[in-house]
This record gives sequence, C-alpha cells and structure tokens, in this order.
Amino acid sequence: MGAEDPDGFPADGEGPVRSVTVEPFQVAVHAVTNAQFAEFTEATGYVTDAERFGWSYVFAGFLPGSLRKDSPRPDAAPWWCGVRGASWQHPEGPGSTVEERLDHPAVHVSWHDAVAFCRWSGTRLPTEAEWEYAARGGLERKRFAWGDELAPGGEHRCNIWQGQFPVKNTVEDGYRGTAPVDAFPPNGFGLHNVAGNVWEWCADWWGVDHSAAANRNPTGPAEGTSKVMRGGSYLCHDSYCNRYRVAARTSNTPDSSSGNLGFRVAS
Repeated sequence: MGAEDPDGFPADGEGPVRSVTVEPFQVAVHAVTNAQFAEFTEATGYVTDAERFGWSYVFAGFLPGSLRKDSPRPDAAPWWCGVRGASWQHPEGPGSTVEERLDHPAVHVSWHDAVAFCRWSGTRLPTEAEWEYAARGGLERKRFAWGDELAPGGEHRCNIWQGQFPVKNTVEDGYRGTAPVDAFPPNGFGLHNVAGNVWEWCADWWGVDHSAAANRNPTGPAEGTSKVMRGGSYLCHDSYCNRYRVAARTSNTPDSSSGNLGFRVAS
C-alpha cells in the first residue's frame, strides 16, 4: 500500500510503501449511479446535505455567465462556484438535470449521504486499504490501475482533464464532465473508473502518519475532522493534481459535496 512517487504529494501521506493485509471483501464494480441514488431517495425520502444547505460546489466552466458571476468562489480554488440549488438532481444548479445521466455517478454526495445510502442498501463504504487493494487490480507498485504509463499506446484509460487547467479542456478522453460509470476498460479485478471521473469516499478518517498504523485490516485514525477520498476526478490535471495515481489520496469534511465527488460501496 502507498507510494513514494517523485511526482506525488508526500504531505498527503502517500508513503511509506507498506505491506497491508485485508480480509476478503466485495466491492462494487462501479460508482453508485444517479439511477441507483434516485431509487434510494424515492424509497426513503432522504434529503442530502447539499439540499439541506441549499448549495454545493460546481466547476465554474460548466455555468452560464450570469450564474458564474453571482456565485461565490473560494480564494484557494477559484474554479469552483458555490451554486445555490446545486445538488445530485441538479448537478449544475437550477435548470440542470440528470435525466440523460442516469448511468453517470451520483455527485454532490457528502460522506454522510453515502453512509445513508449504504445503510439502506445493506452495504458500507470501503476502508481506504480495501479501496486501494481493489483499485490496484492485482498489480503491485504500479502508478495507475493499469500500469505505469498514463495513456499506453495513446489510449486514454480514465476521465481526467487534458489541456491547460482550468481554462481549456481539450476533452481528448471524450468527456468534459462526468462519464458513464463503465466508460473505460476495467482493471484486473473488473472495477471501472478507479482513476478519474469522480472522487470516491472511503470509510476512514484522514491521517498522514502511518508509523503506528495496524497492518491488518487497517481502518485509519479513531477520530478526525475529514474523511479520505480516493481516485481523482475529471478535474485532475498533471499541472496541479495528478491524484488519479492509484496511491494518491486527499480528504474533505464529511458534510462536503461537489460536482466531482461520489462513492462506490463494499460489503
């Protein structure tokens, strides 16, 4: 588990490389789709964190000029806009819909929302160790879920940003935003889109010191303020965030949501 990649982010706790054992488990072959999430909300009446808060983060380039102008942006990441009315059903805010994206991953889903779905479906979120084991697809010490080359033979294997971030996306992989959950070839374990497309929540609290971590079925720190996210998204670009590497990791608070954040389930 982990990596000591010269192009990685040591401050993220990607390393050291360490041996970890996980007990047998099952994991979904793709992220939870809009269709699946709709079934959950229709059956339960569940209201997501983004819906309760009344807003969520949307990539500025997806918005019409007026909405982009009127939506606040965080100083540290001005390509995000806090859009009133953005939610899993309205991923770009008012007037947008998922009707033609039912096979795309559900986004604007917080960690709390993902856990609620899991309770309803009799599943759970994978631990970070399980997620990485599954994402590697049987390969060891490789940068990506398919090997060490990002685009072997010129073939795109994931949905990430091409061009100059954040001003021009050449869309060489075919997708400007989210892609269908099975859009690219699976890894060696049959899992789709463990790199790019959307970040995926894990069960663990965030931590970067692995020196005292258990090496059998690790579950991360006992407490914290942020939860682990894995896999990168369609907004990742080598110039600032090559976290589509299989050992890369980041975090967010459990009530956070955005247009590039989803989840897959395990059991």
